[in-house]
Amino acid sequence: MPDIAEAKKRCARVAAILKTLAHPQRLFLLCRLAKGEATVSELRDASGASQSLISQHLTRMRREGIVQARRDGNFVHYRIVDPRLSALIKDMEKTFNE
Repeated sequence: MPDIAEAKKRCARVAAILKTLAHPQRLFLLCRLAKGEATVSELRDASGASQSLISQHLTRMRREGIVQARRDGNFVHYRIVDPRLSALIKDMEKTFNE
């Protein structure tokens, strides 16, 4: 018999990720990060959004455990933590690419 408490915890985690994906700007940033790590400047150039807005979204996603930061000198590189999320985003891009 499946453990109901564990199933509910997994559903809550997936729902939190989907809530993050439901925001167009965060989804765009994650689509870019699914291609590989990037700095805030690279994400700004790709999205056209302000650096402060991108930083706010990255802070939220880092707090939620979706992205991770790596410092390299003066630059901070961001990447998606879970490769399954990268694969999901790539699949969504293929599915909804019109």
